[in-house]
Amino acid sequence: MTRKNITRRELLQASMALGCLAAAPFSVAASEPGSTESRRSSAVTNPLKPPAEGSIPVAFLVSDGAVVIDFCGPWEVFQDVMVPGQMDMAFKLFTVSEKTNPIQASGGMKITPDYTLETAPAAKVIVIPAQSAPSEAVLAWVRKSAKTADVVMSVCTGAYLLAQTGLLAGKAATTHHGSYIDFARKYPDIHVKRGARFVEDGNLASAGGLSSGIDLALRIVERYYGRELAKQTAYDLEYQAEGWMNSDSNAVYAKLRTSMDGRPLCVVCSMAIDPTNAAKSVYQGKTYYFCSSDHKSIFDASPAEFASAI
Repeated sequence: MTRKNITRRELLQASMALGCLAAAPFSVAASEPGSTESRRSSAVTNPLKPPAEGSIPVAFLVSDGAVVIDFCGPWEVFQDVMVPGQMDMAFKLFTVSEKTNPIQASGGMKITPDYTLETAPAAKVIVIPAQSAPSEAVLAWVRKSAKTADVVMSVCTGAYLLAQTGLLAGKAATTHHGSYIDFARKYPDIHVKRGARFVEDGNLASAGGLSSGIDLALRIVERYYGRELAKQTAYDLEYQAEGWMNSDSNAVYAKLRTSMDGRPLCVVCSMAIDPTNAAKSVYQGKTYYFCSSDHKSIFDASPAEFASAI
């Protein structure tokens, strides 16, 4: 007899059927069946309305160099959302790229995109991770898709791609802490928020670096289905961080670090480095070290801005 492997989602669905989740922390199983409003917290700000039936389509825009945690973190959040009394998955997830040829993400992961820009269905949520420089066709697709999307979210330096569309002009955003100064210098019409786990402005949202995308995804779950269901999703994920409930929870990154435990750090990205062979610059009598010549160049272009952020 062949034994069927049970996925975690199937296990959770079985637990719900048995009523096990009724006793779990943050459970929403006691909500009135079929009532979306009964599951939504009145404290949720800027709520989004889920469809009366069916799933919320979520497009993940990927290309070579896409950073795995930037898109896989939110992917896991959305795919684990289970609405009591609803048979359909809460979110329908798919990948989009210029072509359906396999792309190589960070660490060598290969992904075959589900759709091209031309064939992708309309999405209500669009996720933009850090990735290779976009073509004009990609930027045009984001601009067009944003017109009917509930949320267009960037993760980490995916904010650069979103900024290049022009949609962020005059709005607030955040990005990886190592890119605050460079991002603000390249896009002076965008208000860069330091120390923000994520920023929401209209139907645009941006997360800080890497794992911040998980928190922004949970925040979007909260906006659609309420805080209790978002808490249940985090519980099922065994995700104990609570940054998704506090957009200012990245305050530790508001100031740049230049050393840790006596070892110098790259002033641009905070990477620990060996000063004996590292690139360096001297500004106002102080020596700054860098993990690469590229980061030295970024510093040298605006040394006063970096010095004032320390």
